[in-house]
Amino acid sequence: MKKLIVFTFLVLFASSATVIGQCDAEGLSNQCIPKLAGGFNFLKSYKIDGVGGTKDKVEYSYVFTKGTQYLINLCANGANNDGIVVSLYDSNRNKVASSKANGQFFSSIAYPCNATGIYYIQYTFDGSASYCGGSALGFKR
Repeated sequence: MKKLIVFTFLVLFASSATVIGQCDAEGLSNQCIPKLAGGFNFLKSYKIDGVGGTKDKVEYSYVFTKGTQYLINLCANGANNDGIVVSLYDSNRNKVASSKANGQFFSSIAYPCNATGIYYIQYTFDGSASYCGGSALGFKR
């Protein structure tokens, strides 16, 4: 009987430790949606899961339209968005915006689009502890 109790305890402890260490990128993405600045309409949310540091970047693409202003915000646990940096690249892979400038981390970037095309939204980890976050993309005309 004691062996069964000890085994059950070990299984429960191991299961709870696994859940605590997992990334809730979807939950963090959902938290980001209502945090879009006033006047911006929600377009899409993004999960940022660096799989505990095994991925050095997470990238998505989206078609931006000329004459539209876009806002990308970040949600993560901890200070400085847990070291998550969002960078925006145009269709030629030129960086056009970043949430890290002069060593400072910002929780969002705004971009007034001057050319319609595919843009790349890239999330990287700069001193991140959890490699986990969420993001939301919004627009206004």
